[in-house]
Amino acid sequence: AGWPGPMNNRAPGTLAVGRVKYFGRHHGEVNSSAFSPNGQTLLTASDDGCVYGWETQTGQLLWKLGGHTGAVKFCRFSPDGRLFASTSCDCTIRLWDVARAKCLQVLKGHQRSVETVSFSPDSRQLASGGWDKRVMLWEVQTGSRLFLHSFVLLAQTLLWFRFSPSADCLATGSWDSTVRIWDLRAGTPKTFHHKLEGHSGNISCVCYSPSGLLASGSWDKTIRIWKPQPASLLVQLKGHVTWVKSIAFSPNELWLVSAGYSRLIKVWDCNTGKCIETLKGILDVAHSCAFTPDGKLLVSGAADQA
Repeated sequence: AGWPGPMNNRAPGTLAVGRVKYFGRHHGEVNSSAFSPNGQTLLTASDDGCVYGWETQTGQLLWKLGGHTGAVKFCRFSPDGRLFASTSCDCTIRLWDVARAKCLQVLKGHQRSVETVSFSPDSRQLASGGWDKRVMLWEVQTGSRLFLHSFVLLAQTLLWFRFSPSADCLATGSWDSTVRIWDLRAGTPKTFHHKLEGHSGNISCVCYSPSGLLASGSWDKTIRIWKPQPASLLVQLKGHVTWVKSIAFSPNELWLVSAGYSRLIKVWDCNTGKCIETLKGILDVAHSCAFTPDGKLLVSGAADQA
């Protein structure tokens, strides 16, 4: 994992890209990375079965946590910064206490690899999903399922999802090339408004902006930025030569960063849809990308174990 940073805007819509720092003590591909809400800690998930915690500024390794019995596919801090979650090929989700670097809960229920999780904005709920085509909602404090039955994406494999900033909806992306928005306000999840259609390949990642815009990346090598309600396409981002693996909005919503299944990270102007920076500091395939909460640093996780 490494960052091009610091990133400071010289003028609206432009970037200044400084040094690149590498975090290179993994023993497998880096599948996911996430900053803590205060930006002081970087979390990375690796194929070596461990979750790593790093001090952002110095690069010092704070912890290396085992427990999963398979590759760790995804990691994410809770919005309140007290917990983080990790998912694995071992079909489980682990909830960890940040202060003690200790596992609090092992959430079991999925039948296949768990590929992604998302905390609700209030940190009280967690959604998980993976190759078993199911989305499960959990109560963080107790580790219990919120609904007796998980909701199934019919015959479609789920690849990614996110809670909306208001926490009343969940956006999912799947192999039918559509993004679906689920209403969580009822007793059981129900489809909400329209499906977002237009991609010509599997949906590989989705993310919300702080104000509630929704971006989706696809195997069709494009990114779309949507206004979810009412459903409308705002801009389409074209320029990747491989499928889009990860996307993230900057906190000020001026930029969107994307990692394709290549050695390149791209930074886009959200208003114009133009690529304003292509970062080539990656040594191997880039699996993930994320901004720090203040928008000054950008991290990418790669297959070169750095």
